[in-house]
Amino acid sequence: MRIKIFSYYLAQDDPKKCTSKRLAKHGLLRIIKKISEIPKKAIVLNPLAENMLSKEDSALVLVHGIVVIDSSWKKGYEIFRKIKRGEQRRLPTLIAANPVNYGKQFELSSAEALAAAFLYLGFYEEAIMILSKFKWGAEFIKLNTEFFLNNCIDEDLLLTKLQ
Repeated sequence: MRIKIFSYYLAQDDPKKCTSKRLAKHGLLRIIKKISEIPKKAIVLNPLAENMLSKEDSALVLVHGIVVIDSSWKKGYEIFRKIKRGEQRRLPTLIAANPVNYGKQFELSSAEALAAAFLYLGFYEEAIMILSKFKWGAEFIKLNTEFFLNNCIDEDLLLTKLQ
């Protein structure tokens, strides 16, 4: 991967269903367990962030990386409020395709959040690599077709590569 990807991992969910653990197993991201390990200028995907992810953030991602916060959604909001390190960004409203939160808005898995950020920023290869590790990866694209098409993403290309 040309982009440094980190997961601030809090071990609050079933490890067998943890998308960060699976991505780490495939060498696609690095697990970090302390807030102090979050790179200072990395983009941190945080649903409570004041600012929305923007295309201009791609330069920061290329240089400093991107961080997803892997916590239980039940405990997540208290964690999300505590994290101040990095450049905090939220994603637009998207629908989860993962089996735990299928059809729910906002409650994306770590893999879905990373893939959505990469798609939005134009890092298609990284998004495809992440989504290809999950049998529901193509379904995530299908459920959010309107968002992806409105943001100039070639859905057919993505779905073809995910098959």
